Amino acid sequence: MIDGTSFLRNVTDNDVVNFEHVRMAEALLFAAEEPLDEATLASRLPEGADIPVIINALTAHYAVRGVNLVSTGGRWWLRTSPDLAPILRRESQNTKKLSRAALETLAIVAYHQPVTRAEIEGIRGVSVAKGTLEVLLETGWVRLRGRRKTPGRPVTFGTSKEFLDHFGLETIGDLPGVDELKAAGLLDARLPDGLDVPMPSDDPTLREDEDELDPDDLDFLTPLDREGHEQPEPEALEASEAADQETPESEGAEDEEK
Repeated sequence: MIDGTSFLRNVTDNDVVNFEHVRMAEALLFAAEEPLDEATLASRLPEGADIPVIINALTAHYAVRGVNLVSTGGRWWLRTSPDLAPILRRESQNTKKLSRAALETLAIVAYHQPVTRAEIEGIRGVSVAKGTLEVLLETGWVRLRGRRKTPGRPVTFGTSKEFLDHFGLETIGDLPGVDELKAAGLLDARLPDGLDVPMPSDDPTLREDEDELDPDDLDFLTPLDREGHEQPEPEALEASEAADQETPESEGAEDEEK
């Protein structure tokens, strides 16, 4: 049997507070979906319940426990103790599906690295929106390698260790070749003459046609990265991004028209 009198004397100097009223208020606060003010508590407790004394008793009781009774804007609720926050923190990952443009760009980088943005556009046949490369860089699967020793010194892209880890590859050479891609149905069995899938290499050593990155290369899509071309007008950029984010259905329709 719970000794309510002993409990109250341990947490408050007030000997006249009703222990049953304290239990009722505790149950209300525990079940509440939002903080409760004193008027709400008074409306739910028996007439004559001394709300301030009840609050003081519960506050003292929970002061040293894992759950505390705290006030927010004049309303009361039970909250976990702030010093226990580290053990309650839960890390979660939000899975986001890459767009078709991002997947195609990632595949080109993986097989053709080191590759520039203009080279990616040449292989895909459409412009690459800035956001597409930004997404791949944010995932950590694509990294900046260096700058091509050509006019404009465009940035070169390559895959990272995180790319290998995510796709379960020991080396970049474990990517499937032409025969494997055909067997998986990812390539048409009747490929155009001369079309081949290169042997990928992610050797971190800069090649003869690459320079080291400059310290200010965080803003990787600068006018220099367009290989000497002027930055497009806003209208042209919007059209480029729209083309880069075409849906498979719209692309199929265009193919039929051709």
